[in-house]
Amino acid sequence: MARVTGPIVEENMRCDNMVIAGHLREYAGLLEEQGEESFRPRAYRRASDVVAALDRPIAAILAEGGREALEALPAVGEAIASAIIEMVTTGHWGQLESLRGELAPEVLFRTIPGMGPRLAGLLAEDGTLQTLEDLENAIHSGNFALKGIGPRRKQMIASALAERLARRSTPYLWKRSSKPPDALLLELDRAYRDKAASGALRLIAPRRFNPTHEAWLPVMHSQVGDWHFTVLFSNSRRAHELGKMKDWVVIYHQRDGEPEGWSIVTTSMHGATAGKREVRRHRLQRDAEPVASA
Repeated sequence: MARVTGPIVEENMRCDNMVIAGHLREYAGLLEEQGEESFRPRAYRRASDVVAALDRPIAAILAEGGREALEALPAVGEAIASAIIEMVTTGHWGQLESLRGELAPEVLFRTIPGMGPRLAGLLAEDGTLQTLEDLENAIHSGNFALKGIGPRRKQMIASALAERLARRSTPYLWKRSSKPPDALLLELDRAYRDKAASGALRLIAPRRFNPTHEAWLPVMHSQVGDWHFTVLFSNSRRAHELGKMKDWVVIYHQRDGEPEGWSIVTTSMHGATAGKREVRRHRLQRDAEPVASA
C-alpha cells in the first residue's frame, strides 16, 4: 500500500507536535505544583517551546534520524528524547500519567495485537511492569513467567512489541537508565513514608480507583547529587486488591542526561527479611526475590 502524504497529512502531524508540546508543558507544571525545585520544570518547558515551533513533524524527524536527531534539537536531551519517543511510538507517556495519578499499564498493554484484557491485567497486576519497554525487557531477559503463557505466545508478544517499538529499523531508539544504589532507594522510601505520615507532602487526586476524587496520594520530589526522584505510593490495581497502597512505594529515578527508570519498595513477607523493607526486581515471576532490604 502506498504511503499517504500531502499537505493534510503534514498538517495533522504538526498538530501532533502541539499535543506533544502540550504534554511536556503540562509535565513541567505538575512538577512545579508538586514542589519540584530543580531545573527540570524549566527544561521541559523549554523543550515544549522547541517542539511547538518546529516546522516539521516530530514523528518524521524521529523516523528519519532516530534518537540522535531528537537529541540534536535545542533543549532536548536524552531524558526528554525518551519521553518524545514514548509518545510518538505508543501514544502514551508514563511519566506524565504517573504525576496525574492515572497510570494504567493494562490499557497500554491491550494496544498490543492479540493481547486480551485478561492477559493485560495479569501483566499489570503487581505493578512491576508499567511500559511496553518494561514488558519487552522482561521477555528478552528471561524474567517473564506466567502460567499458561508458552514459548509461542511469548514470541508472538515479542514480535508485536518489536514492531510497535520499531526495533528493526531503529535499533538504538531506546536507552536504558542506570539505577541508584539500593541503600539510597531505601532511604528515600523511609523519608517518603515518614513525610506522608506527618502530612508534610502535597496530595494529588488520582483518577484511577478513586470514584470520590479524593486527594489522598502523597507525592515527593527529591534531588540527591545528580539523581532526581519522584516518589509515590503504588496506585496499581494489584496494590488496591491486596490493600498495599500505602506499603508499596514506587520511586521514579532519573540521572542527568539519562532516561527515567523506576523501582518499587515493599515490606518483605517471607524468610529472614520478613518485616523489612526491600527493593524489588522488575520481573514478572511469582518467585521474585529482593535485591536489598532494610
